[in-house]
Amino acid sequence: GYRPIIDAFRLFAKTEDSAYTKSSSAIMKMGDFICPSTGKPCSCGASIANEGPSSTGSRTCGNQYKQISYSEINGSSYSEKELIFPPELLLRTNMPLNLCGFGGLKWYRPLRLQHVLDLKSCYPEAKLVIGNSEVGIEINLKNAQYPVLISVTHVPELNVLSVEQNGLKIGASVRLTKLQQILREVISEHDGHKTSSCKAILEQL
Repeated sequence: GYRPIIDAFRLFAKTEDSAYTKSSSAIMKMGDFICPSTGKPCSCGASIANEGPSSTGSRTCGNQYKQISYSEINGSSYSEKELIFPPELLLRTNMPLNLCGFGGLKWYRPLRLQHVLDLKSCYPEAKLVIGNSEVGIEINLKNAQYPVLISVTHVPELNVLSVEQNGLKIGASVRLTKLQQILREVISEHDGHKTSSCKAILEQL
């Protein structure tokens, strides 16, 4: 999803295009570090002592700058320096939202299940959304119209994921990554004949 988008922006942010005219493997041979002055993989950290002062000015490069870009297609060469979700947004208190858009579009984000039910009572044709991919496809390819959208991502009752005596209770808003984690735990802690469906779901994910 977002990783190739970030790479695309990095490409436009560079002033030197030579790094993008070679294959990833060729770039990797240039060095294991990112030069802070050019933003490209380089070996100047190892050779700067032998090279002496640079004619273009002083360069600072060293082992502290590890590779953060130029991945292979599967992204395996990324280091631990992944971009993280901004902590200040994680700490922000959730608030119910009510937004109005172009053409009378209404978008709600309730925080309680009862509020979801109240909104559906007022707008029976409202579309419940979580990831919203389906809505985008329906609007763009099927000419569907949804004047009222209700995001249920922040409703606690719909984010429940618990292991019970006779199975799993999975809320409609549970993230797939969280579901994968719980499925792996269930498979490791229970007999195989009890978790065949969990294995099938995990494999499908």
